[in-house]
Amino acid sequence: MRTVAETGSTNADMLQLARSGVGEGLWLRAERQLGGRGRQGRAWVSPVGNFYGSTLVRVRASDPPPATLALVAAVALDEVVRAYLGLSGADEALLIKWPNDLLIAGAKLSGILLERTDDAVVVGIGVNLAHYPDDTDRAATSLAARGAGVDPADFAQTLAESFARWLGLWRGQGLAPVRARWIERAHRPGTALTARLANGTAVDGLFDGLGEDGALILRLADGAARVIHAGDVFLL
Repeated sequence: MRTVAETGSTNADMLQLARSGVGEGLWLRAERQLGGRGRQGRAWVSPVGNFYGSTLVRVRASDPPPATLALVAAVALDEVVRAYLGLSGADEALLIKWPNDLLIAGAKLSGILLERTDDAVVVGIGVNLAHYPDDTDRAATSLAARGAGVDPADFAQTLAESFARWLGLWRGQGLAPVRARWIERAHRPGTALTARLANGTAVDGLFDGLGEDGALILRLADGAARVIHAGDVFLL
């Protein structure tokens, strides 16, 4: 685990390290980011006290699809957050929203961003430990707001261990165990969702599980199934 006081973006730094040949398993954590990014180029506010970190996976020909590392990161993070909050696996106060956001009582706790260069997939994770933004278009929360005081360095180590375990399952047993855990921790089948696609259109439907490749399946009003591989998803 490498820790820096301040950087622009841990993902950008890790991409550079990947191009220089650094091996799999390194984690880079920043106490503060000046240019944190979320999905689709959104800014990620990064005050001191939260967790900002990135790791690196060198994908192999025998691995499941690299995009499914988003599910690996989500189930690992869910495992860690539940431990800090003292939640059982069955407690639906904490849910995963496709593909990898964690929600507590509907409010966003974290974000995960995957970026790739050559055979390296960089997995960036941001978690609101002590602070959360109150000026966004969707509700947000933090672990502190839920009564859990968490040290970012301790959180980083616990997350690295959990991610390594789930990565080993993903690589050794395929996507199936990761997909199964993701479905256990996600919103229930039949939950109303809307998916905003890259072309600007929106698709409304009911959550109908995940495809074998981790894609979101929506059941439309006419009964047809729509498979979503990329987009922003919101609970209705």
